Amino acid sequence: MNKTSWKPSIHLIETPSGQCFDLPSTTLKEALLRLALHPVDSLVRKWNWKAAVFSSVIRAIIFFCANISAGWRAATGAMAAEFFFRAATSGFYGAMTQNFREVQPAWRAALAVMVLLPLSSHSIELLVHWLRHTPKLLTSIVSSVSFTVVSTLFNWYAMRNGALVTGAGSQSIGTDMRAMPGLICRFVAAPFVALWKYFRISLAPPVKLDESQDAAFD
Repeated sequence: MNKTSWKPSIHLIETPSGQCFDLPSTTLKEALLRLALHPVDSLVRKWNWKAAVFSSVIRAIIFFCANISAGWRAATGAMAAEFFFRAATSGFYGAMTQNFREVQPAWRAALAVMVLLPLSSHSIELLVHWLRHTPKLLTSIVSSVSFTVVSTLFNWYAMRNGALVTGAGSQSIGTDMRAMPGLICRFVAAPFVALWKYFRISLAPPVKLDESQDAAFD
């Protein structure tokens, strides 16, 4: 990437607290190159502690529930293993998700996080629980992957709207929590809104120019 000639486009982001800031727009290729060429800056220095907190707690509960039929000892062991694994790694995955919040068009960024994060996180997760002989391994991993697809998309959506980010443009975790109900509602409604806009445009009758408008183009 030629740093001297590349100038990112800008779009305005409003944070949950109502503050606005400019967020550079990048392409998917540029975001991937940034991860590949600057992993320390992209993943280590921008380690997302909010993602680490939420992911470790929620996924520990998932593994506990998935293994409770094997007994309390097995469920507690699986919960502890998942909690410490996610506490150590989810901050990096949160930073990776945050890296893609600038990507335009948005659907490419959504597709990228849906593919990259599950592949990178669950391959290691599978190895950890296979080595410790988690009894309900298949149920645990399937539940975790299902949660990842939804949670990663939501985290990416929230980050595009200024929530759950760390570093520049970040807000307090209390502000993020107050914004959650509205973000969840908009996230659930987003695919239906997109479909409505698509059909409204595709089914709209073609605009017919009158003679005076035709003459203006001559």
